[in-house]
Amino acid sequence: MRRSTLPPIACRVADTLIARGHHGVIVTQPAPTPTVADAARTLGVEVGAITSSVVFLLDEDPVLLLVSGAHEVDLESTGKRLEGTLTHAPADMIREVTGQPLGGVAPVGHPTNLPTWVDTALSNHREVWAAGGHPNTVFRTSFHELVRITAGLPIDVD
Repeated sequence: MRRSTLPPIACRVADTLIARGHHGVIVTQPAPTPTVADAARTLGVEVGAITSSVVFLLDEDPVLLLVSGAHEVDLESTGKRLEGTLTHAPADMIREVTGQPLGGVAPVGHPTNLPTWVDTALSNHREVWAAGGHPNTVFRTSFHELVRITAGLPIDVD
């Protein structure tokens, strides 16, 4: 997809990816894929290869968890691993700290640097896909590259 046809927010994500050593190619889908299953079906991959960028509150501070589409985050056990209380962040806070719309939150390209953890289950897939900052955009990467470009730390979330 030509860069000029990407939504501006996806261009910001592509610029961040490139600055961090990723190829920066963002793919535009013909329509939003509101569920992990929809995204997997559209991309022709397993649900577990879809990366959900989810903002939580760790105690009162926003954090980002990059979660395999095959997992639900166990708030209690993951919070214990992170040495705090983990709760879902409200939608308005998610938009504020990521600068991106719900359903399209990318792992990078936010106005603030969010502490980030990456679900170790994503390492079971050679390639993983993540949102590109807009509900119609995605990019391909790998678990190891995702950890590197986000400065994230691997974690078991279930």
